[in-house]
Amino acid sequence: MTLPGLTKARSMGPVADAVERAGGNVARVFARAELPLKLIDQPERMIPLRDQLTLLECAAREVGDLALPARLSLQAGVSGLGAYGEYALAAKGLEAAIARASLTMGSLLQSSTSMQFFVRDGLAHWFYVVTERCEVGRQKNEILALGYMLDLTRRFLGRNWTPAQTLLSGPVLQSRRSVELVLSTDLSLGTIAGLVFPATGLAAANPSVSATTTAQAPEDDRHDPIVNDVVACVEHLIGLRLLECRPTVDWVANRLGMPKRSLQRRLTEHGLTFETLLTAVLEREAERLLADRGCSIARAAFELGYGDAAHFSRAFLGWKGVSPRTWRAAVIG
Repeated sequence: MTLPGLTKARSMGPVADAVERAGGNVARVFARAELPLKLIDQPERMIPLRDQLTLLECAAREVGDLALPARLSLQAGVSGLGAYGEYALAAKGLEAAIARASLTMGSLLQSSTSMQFFVRDGLAHWFYVVTERCEVGRQKNEILALGYMLDLTRRFLGRNWTPAQTLLSGPVLQSRRSVELVLSTDLSLGTIAGLVFPATGLAAANPSVSATTTAQAPEDDRHDPIVNDVVACVEHLIGLRLLECRPTVDWVANRLGMPKRSLQRRLTEHGLTFETLLTAVLEREAERLLADRGCSIARAAFELGYGDAAHFSRAFLGWKGVSPRTWRAAVIG
């Protein structure tokens, strides 16, 4: 059974700010997409790709702006994509930047999508493909991606640069002219999304990188790569659900689109149970919360779904062998 794709919450761009500025109800948009509102403050959190697509669709409908995904990506820019954007923007030339963006998409930003890049007959072809079947928001996700792709290329070729072709999948696009005005390029509808432009532009140097700069790939211990296996998916979903309440195995199985027994069987194949993964995530989240000096022990207990600080402290003592207060003093002083 195919697992759902994952994406970092930051890939949605400043969606909450955009909805609020337009007079929309941010809480209603997130509720309709079945995503916790606290996600706004946790851009590195992994969410199902289909939830990102649904949120974009709900947000666009809420504010009556079908060009919203284009505005979001251009407002955030590639620099707003965290480690993924930093790595692409550190390339010395456009060709290297596109190659970096294409090769690290699945490890640093989102899975179940891919980027294809090749040169043919003097033209550079850079495509964005969603490999997961999604019924809602697919075209808006492609518009979001096009905005990021255009932002990257324009950082090398100038803000007024337009490609020979800007492609979007689908037979029709509502508010097409509005989207084109935001992206500052005409759109051609077909079977794939992407950019086509003269290959001579690939030689453009990065105006923000000096000739002596040696850009390094993101360090593995600073930026966890996206692992799209059943264990990682369950852990990400547990962490996502904890932003609202304590998750159950039934809820996680439903979000994965599989029967509970199938999920339990697949975890057993890894020598794990849902309860052991829940405990591991709770311990990890507890460390993250306690590392924040502004978070009280009572607040950490509440965030993790414990009835009171005493129950949380007993659980933490079982994990670490010391109380939350002692652990915090030893780790952050």
